[in-house]
Amino acid sequence: MWFDSWSDVIRTVVLGTAAYATLVLILRVSGKRTLSQLNAFDFVVTVALGSTLATILLSTDVSWAQGTAALLLLAALQFVLALCTARWQALRRAVTSSPAVLLRDGRMDAAALRSARLTESEVRQAVRSAGSGDLADIAVVVLETDGRLSVIPRSQWGDGSALSDVSL
Repeated sequence: MWFDSWSDVIRTVVLGTAAYATLVLILRVSGKRTLSQLNAFDFVVTVALGSTLATILLSTDVSWAQGTAALLLLAALQFVLALCTARWQALRRAVTSSPAVLLRDGRMDAAALRSARLTESEVRQAVRSAGSGDLADIAVVVLETDGRLSVIPRSQWGDGSALSDVSL
């Protein structure tokens, strides 16, 4: 159908505005972690927030109060999990992945690439994006817990202390 009634359109606009404002407020109060540096769990929460907002907007069976309760629940669970993973390493390991070295001393680690389901081409692209044209100039490329590739040139290696949590 192209059009049912103006009341449905007005409901969507009014409820959508209220739900959007509520989501922005919840995200602002819940802190930067809710949507930043997405690891797998953070990504799931972000998708769930979007899905919940869409349901509030489009489903006449869901009231603004119910939708707000759902948004608050997701943000609260994310906050509690962030607190717990900051305190307990075992839980952090269960919820987030560990950084992985994909290239070391200019050589690709085929097993690490397979495990991460990445290609040599993607690592070379990250190296180029970091401003290097020679893999031999690169000390390590690390697949971070949020999916980004960190490129550390030999000239920037220093004492390597930034890699203390990475299995080399």
